[in-house]
Amino acid sequence: MSAPGKSPLAVALSYEAPHAPRVVGLGRGWLGQKIIDTARKHGVPLREDPALAEALSTLELDTEIPEALYEAVAKVIAFVLRAGGGAAAPTALAGPDADAAPTASTANPS
Repeated sequence: MSAPGKSPLAVALSYEAPHAPRVVGLGRGWLGQKIIDTARKHGVPLREDPALAEALSTLELDTEIPEALYEAVAKVIAFVLRAGGGAAAPTALAGPDADAAPTASTANPS
């Protein structure tokens, strides 16, 4: 459950080597919740990381992540690979106010 008055934040990432991961979706409020719900519906791993979600939410869609966030995003990618049995998959990250599923990226649903 989220704290009252907080809006869900979700950031979706895509990674195709040898390129840097890209932000392929982001939203707050109802759109953030929709991203989270859609990710859950399709078995996309979710990971709750409010600080990283906030940092990624400042990027434009289809933008490669900046080098300063490589380490944090690498941890998310490693999480996704473990959760998916080694297969790379889209990842949803949630920020403040998201209830993350047991396999989670970063999202905060209210």
